[in-house]
Amino acid sequence: MGYLILLITFLLMEPITWLTHKYVMHGFLWSLHKDHHDHSHDGAFERNDLFFIIFAVPAIFLIYKGMEPETWYLLWIGIGITLYGMAYFFVHDIFIHQRISLLRNTKNPYLLGIRRAHKQHHKHVGKFPGECFGFLWVPIKYFKMYFNAPKR
Repeated sequence: MGYLILLITFLLMEPITWLTHKYVMHGFLWSLHKDHHDHSHDGAFERNDLFFIIFAVPAIFLIYKGMEPETWYLLWIGIGITLYGMAYFFVHDIFIHQRISLLRNTKNPYLLGIRRAHKQHHKHVGKFPGECFGFLWVPIKYFKMYFNAPKR
């Protein structure tokens, strides 16, 4: 049962991330997210990196509370959120933004579609307008160009 809760949590994190990205990061916490778009930060870290801490706090709390037998299910929710956060870090920060050079020359149509959608999101340097707020699920049009591309 725990694995099912973990899987459902992981899957639900995508719409939660979309809503948070659109209405919080591009909303009232734009001051933290802005440097991710306009590169106005100095050094390796951005103010935007604080979101990792902000989003980790509920996961840590849920894991902690889930250690109690009567709230065991919270452990699995916390782990699901944590795994999604790890996936986000690896795909967004390492693969898309190349903070560590990895998979730079991939031919995988799914990964290329995600990268293309994220580039569309970043073409807007301001708070508004915006598009492609998702992470793992982006509009199908960004995948079609790669799935339909001739094989070399």
